Amino acid sequence: MDILTYTPPQRPETVEEIATTIVQKLKHANQTLGVAESLTGGGVMAAITSVSGSSAVFYGGVVSYATPLKQEILGVDGQLIAREGVVHAEVARQMAMGARKVTAHGDNETTWGVGTTGVAGPSLQDNKSPGTVYIGIASSGGAWAWGPFNFTGDRDEIRRVTVREALCLLRDVVEGRIPGDGSGVEGRG
Repeated sequence: MDILTYTPPQRPETVEEIATTIVQKLKHANQTLGVAESLTGGGVMAAITSVSGSSAVFYGGVVSYATPLKQEILGVDGQLIAREGVVHAEVARQMAMGARKVTAHGDNETTWGVGTTGVAGPSLQDNKSPGTVYIGIASSGGAWAWGPFNFTGDRDEIRRVTVREALCLLRDVVEGRIPGDGSGVEGRG
């Protein structure tokens, strides 16, 4: 799998506007969302659930800050983690797939999964610098990851920018503006 660097375009919308657009698009398409977060610590879920009516599309999520939770709850490959660490494109992709799986219930499959992993700082993790981030998105059609992003700023800024970019990527994929095999690292789920 090739890892491609992706430079996010300038985006004028606020996080609230992006989250609102996602909720509206998912409602209109009768689709749902599950999230798995690491460095963002629930920020993506908070942005989505801040939108009135989000309960119609948001099934839930997992904050898997601890590495064992990524394996045990989300199903991220332990050998991958041992070999590459948790700050890796394939980990983000598998987290997004895991988000779909753990939030499905009864006969209700989760349409979209999002996964975030990276280093917020202030220290290195897995020999990766603060600001190194990967974002995964999964659907029944496949699973993809984008990165490495090299965000700058302090810990809070890196987390904020990651939430924003995860929401932008999800919106762009849902709207068909970014195909799964376009700007990111592709893999099949």
